[in-house]
Amino acid sequence: MNSVAPRRDATPARARPLVVAQRYGIYLFLVLLIALSGAWSPTFLRIDNVLNMLVQFAPLGIVVIGQSFVVLVGGLDLSVASVMATAAVAATAFDGTNRSAPAIFGITFVLCLGAGLLNGLLVTKRQVSPFLATFATAVVLDGLRFAYTQGAPSGNVPPLFHVMGTGSIAGLPVNVLMLALCAVLFGTLLHRSTFGRRVYMVGGNAIAAKLVGVSPDTVRIACYVISALLAGLAGLTLSGYVGIVDNWVGRGFELDSIVSAVMGGLALSGGRGSLPGALAGAAILVIVFNIVLLLGMPVQAQIIVKGAIIIAASACYVSRRRR
Repeated sequence: MNSVAPRRDATPARARPLVVAQRYGIYLFLVLLIALSGAWSPTFLRIDNVLNMLVQFAPLGIVVIGQSFVVLVGGLDLSVASVMATAAVAATAFDGTNRSAPAIFGITFVLCLGAGLLNGLLVTKRQVSPFLATFATAVVLDGLRFAYTQGAPSGNVPPLFHVMGTGSIAGLPVNVLMLALCAVLFGTLLHRSTFGRRVYMVGGNAIAAKLVGVSPDTVRIACYVISALLAGLAGLTLSGYVGIVDNWVGRGFELDSIVSAVMGGLALSGGRGSLPGALAGAAILVIVFNIVLLLGMPVQAQIIVKGAIIIAASACYVSRRRR
C-alpha cells in the first residue's frame, strides 16, 4: 500500500518574510537610520555626538520601560511628565548637599508610589479610562508642584544628581548605565518571570486571566506603580542633566514614550510587544531629533518631524492590528 505524503502548505513560506519584518523590522530600520544619518552628516557618528545622544536617550528610555508595562496591560500613562517634574522639584527641597540625597529619594519614592497607586486604583476600581485617570493625576501633581514652588522653583540640585545626569564611568555616561540596569532588571521581570507572564495574560485577555486565578486589577495597579517609579527616577536624572530646577522637566515625555512603545511594536490594546522593541523606538526618536538639528534645520522642524513620526506610528499600528 502506497503511502501518500502530506501536501505541504506554501502559505507559511510566503508569510515568513512578513513575520520576520514584523518581529525584527524596528531593529533593521534603526540600523538603516543610523547608516543614513552618518551619510547625511559626518558629525553624527563623532564620539561626542554619540555620547550626547546616549545621555538624551537614557531618561526617555527609563520612562519608556515603565510606559511599556502600562501599555502591555491595555493602558496609557499620561502622568509620567508631571511625575518627572515633581521629582525634579523634590530634588531641591533640602540643602543641596549629598547628605540630603536619601531624603530626596525617599520623598520621590512616596510621591511616585502614591501617583502610581492613584492611577491604578482609578483605572481598576473606579473604571475610569486610562486617558482620563492619568491625565487627572498629572493635573493634580502640576497643581501641587506649582503651589509648593509658587511658579518659580529655587534651590540647588545635590552633586549626586549631577553625577547621575552628566557623569561618566569608564567613558560611559552614568545615566546610560542606569538605563542598562533598569532594562536588564525589568526586562527579566517582564520576559522571564511569572509576573511578566501575567502582564501579557491580562493585556491579551483579562477575563481568561481571571479564570485561571490571576487578579487583573492587581497586575494593572503594579504596572502603573512601576511606570510612576521609573518616571520619578528619570526625573531625578534629568534634573541633574539640566542643572537647574524647572517646573516642566520632562515635558513631552508622556507622548514620546507612548509613540516609542507603539513604534517598537507594542499594541495599544495590550498583550503584545517587547521591551527591546520599545527601547528601539525611543532610540529612533532621539536619532531623528538629533539629525534634524545637525542638518541645521530650525527647532520648529523638530516639532513637524515629531508629528510625522506620530502619524507614521499610528498608521503602522492600524496596519498591524488589521493583519
